[in-house]
Amino acid sequence: MPYPEEAEGFQIDSADTWTTFHKRHFKLKPFGDYDVDVKILACGVCGSDLHTISGGWGAQNFPLAVGHEILGIAVRVGPKVTLIKEGQRVGVGAQSFSCGQCKQCKNENETYCPVIMIDTYGSKWPEEYGGVVSQGGYSSHVRTHEHWVFPIPDGLDTNIAAPMLCAGLTAYSPLVRNGAGPGKKVGIIGLGGIGHFGILFAKALGAEVWAISRSRSKEEDAKKLGADGFIATNEADWEKPHKFSFDLIVNCANSSKGFELHKYLSLMDVHAPFVSVGLPEEAGQEIKAQNLLSNGVMIGASHLGSRRETLEMLQLAADKGIKSWVEEIPISEEGLKEAVTRLKNNDVKYRFTLTGYDKAFGA
Repeated sequence: MPYPEEAEGFQIDSADTWTTFHKRHFKLKPFGDYDVDVKILACGVCGSDLHTISGGWGAQNFPLAVGHEILGIAVRVGPKVTLIKEGQRVGVGAQSFSCGQCKQCKNENETYCPVIMIDTYGSKWPEEYGGVVSQGGYSSHVRTHEHWVFPIPDGLDTNIAAPMLCAGLTAYSPLVRNGAGPGKKVGIIGLGGIGHFGILFAKALGAEVWAISRSRSKEEDAKKLGADGFIATNEADWEKPHKFSFDLIVNCANSSKGFELHKYLSLMDVHAPFVSVGLPEEAGQEIKAQNLLSNGVMIGASHLGSRRETLEMLQLAADKGIKSWVEEIPISEEGLKEAVTRLKNNDVKYRFTLTGYDKAFGA
């Protein structure tokens, strides 16, 4: 059955077959007064997609079409929609719904809503919303509440903007919430999909930016992205020259293997925040109170970002000419297998964008 009752997409059936994509139709949630239907033009490939389909983050609601860095055209808007107009180029990120009424939602912390949290893919809608499992951007269409649909500035290319809807926002929100800007020294741990945005946005906000990586293999890339300095943690006593020197560090690392947390924490100025945004599959590090006392470091985390932050990030990228480092791959069974396999092998600098949606699903 075609749109608007259903969308067509590429689904994974189990974690045991995580590289085998099946093109098929699936039901969309019932169309609501505040919903927007987006015909997808491009979608970034996020590390979250890989962790989900491969079983790294546990049991999932298969079959599942992943993808939450979505760019497309609003082709239908509900009768009560005021934020989006039909025909606009828009984006959808990793979240598609929250209650909108609780303290967190009303304080622009809607990504921390404790009442209801619907991810763009993999969440089961309550029965009052149709009870279907949300499906993501490896598909022809996505149906999303208007609050989570974002107009894209004219100055941003579609394929460049797509990865900003998750990876970009994940890096941007902790930067602005923790004062990254002129006169601040910011460290970005992990030069991958999120980390490369961390450097780009921290620099655009006016901060002094240092890339922190295991080796110097990505030092040239870091400097091209705008990093002012580089620290390689496989070098002896790497932390000693930099103790008490950082006002903020955003940890984007995708693995916690061999991660000597106490050394990273020693880099922080007194009461400066160390904020994690990466979600490694491993257990993580042991935190000892003794390692926090010398500088009173604050440890925290950050999840996505608000609507306001998303709009500000996209406009900053347009104003400053910020460009994601992307490789385009046509969406198909073969293209998707290549994308997730290469991502698993860390063979990407630094984001894939899926293209060719009209060829896959029709104009």
